[in-house]
Parts: sequence; C-alpha cells; structure tokens
Amino acid sequence: MAKIMLVDDAAFMRMMVKNALTKSGYDNFVEAQDGAEAVKKYEEESPDMVIMDITMPNMDGLQALKKIRESHPDAKIVMCTAMGQEGMVVDAIKSGAKDFIVKPFNAERIVQTVNTILGK
Repeated sequence: MAKIMLVDDAAFMRMMVKNALTKSGYDNFVEAQDGAEAVKKYEEESPDMVIMDITMPNMDGLQALKKIRESHPDAKIVMCTAMGQEGMVVDAIKSGAKDFIVKPFNAERIVQTVNTILGK
C-alpha cells in the first residue's frame, strides 16, 4: 500500500485527511507539522505522495515543495489551500505541485485526488 505523508500544522486537519483515506483502504501514513519537518521526513521515509498545507510556521508549504522537488523532481505533492489563496495555488503548480485541494476538505475529493495521483 502507498505511503502518504500528511503535512499540516493543525493536527485536526491531518486527522481529517487520514480518516477520509483510511475509509478508502489507505493505511500507511507519515505526518509532519511544518515544512521543515516535511523536508526532513521526506528524505527519511520516501513517501509515495505528499498532501501539504501551504500556510504553516517555520517553513511554509511552498518553500517545502520547492526544497523537496530540488532533490526529488518526481515527487508527487498535492497542496492544500484555504479559499482565497488562488495566487499561492498558481505558485505551487508552477513549482511542481501535481494538484491542490481546497479547505474545508471534501472527503471524496481527497480520495479521488490521491487515487488519480497514485494511478488507482
């Protein structure tokens, strides 16, 4: 089963995404609380894909996206954004994000996006 890294400074958001994916059969997760931790854990864990919030302390999601893709250009990263952050989404896509999910989360959209990115 695919290993999915969930990156968000809000534990509640990570839990919501994990719950939606668990109901669809995914069960291998790695979690990080900010971009800096995500970059470190990406190196250690080599996840199959990453679902990452854009707005986080220490290192935001865009910085982490760029850092991960520097050493892993084939990294599959989906960004999460709140309504009204369209400019950041454009930056994320230009920087190599595969897709984005808008908060508040829709469980079906999360599962559909993960299945598409992982080729299921």
